[in-house]
Amino acid sequence: MTDFAHDADPQTPRTDPETTTPQNMALQEDPDQILRERDDYRDRLLRSIAEFDNYRKRIERERRELAEFVSFDILHELLPLVDDLERALAAAAPSSESTAQTVATYRTGVELIHKQLAELLRKRNVTPIETKGVDFDPHVHQAVATEASATHRDNEVIEELRRGYRLGERLLRPAMVKVASRG
Repeated sequence: MTDFAHDADPQTPRTDPETTTPQNMALQEDPDQILRERDDYRDRLLRSIAEFDNYRKRIERERRELAEFVSFDILHELLPLVDDLERALAAAAPSSESTAQTVATYRTGVELIHKQLAELLRKRNVTPIETKGVDFDPHVHQAVATEASATHRDNEVIEELRRGYRLGERLLRPAMVKVASRG
C-alpha cells in the first residue's frame, strides 16, 4: 500500500512499519536534531582540520629551529679554528726570521689546527673511511682513476685522493680513490 500523504507532502514523515526503527523514530520526531548533529560534525571536522594545520606548521617550525640550533652549535665550535687559521696566515707573512724557522712554525700551527678539527669531528661522531690497501667498495669509495699494477690485487685501493667520512653509520662523503687493475 502506498502512502499518498507522503507523496503529496514530502515534509510529512513516513510511518511504514518496515522502515520504523527506534533511530528513525527519533529522527522523525525531531528534524532539528539532524541539523544540530550535522552542524556539530561539521564543526568537529573544521576544528580537526585547523588542529592538523597548526600541528603541521608547528612541526615545520620546530624542524627549522632544530636545524638552526645544530648549525649554530657546529659553527660556534668552528670559529676558534677560523681564528687559528687567520693567525697561521698572519704568521706566514714575510719577516726577518729565517725561512726554515718560519716554515717550521707555520707547519706546527697548521698541525695544531688539523688536530683541533680532527677532535671536533671525533666529538661529532664523524669517522674517516679506511681506504689504503682495502678492496674497492662502491658504497664508500668513489673511483676517480685506475692504474695497472702487478704488485696490487685487482680492485685494490692504491691511493686516497680525498678522504671520505661517516657520520655514525651513515655515509657523509665517499672517499675519492685510485684503484689497481690487472692488465
